[in-house]
Amino acid sequence: MTTTASTTAPVADARTLGLAHYAARGVLEHVLARHGITFQQQVVLRAAVTADAPQTPDALITQGQGSLKADPADIRATLDELLARQLLNADGAHLRPTDAGRGLLAAVGAQTAPVTARIWGGIPAEDLAAAGRVLALVTERANTELAALTA
Repeated sequence: MTTTASTTAPVADARTLGLAHYAARGVLEHVLARHGITFQQQVVLRAAVTADAPQTPDALITQGQGSLKADPADIRATLDELLARQLLNADGAHLRPTDAGRGLLAAVGAQTAPVTARIWGGIPAEDLAAAGRVLALVTERANTELAALTA
């Protein structure tokens, strides 16, 4: 059975955004669990893998903070976990993703690709563009508010 959004769509608000986030994250976390990796580990590992150059631990912590809004000590612990699992490797002052780390992300990507296609497929391009603009604005405003709260 295929389900679709009703013709009377809810207005986008914090609740609908949160429900969409957690539904999509639930799918990803199900796949990540098969590989014994957490969402936070995946986010930090992806930052290392997709970087143009090897990153310092502090740079990866900063990126992780920006993405996850997590405590720096938690992200540092995540780096330690990734190093212990040999998904990252210390190279002087920098951390490099290992072949195992790259392979893990590739496997997760391959496993989530068909699900992602089913989730996002059929949504008109103009709707995706409008949603993207709204989500970028919400992200910007929320980051501004968080910065003011933590200043």
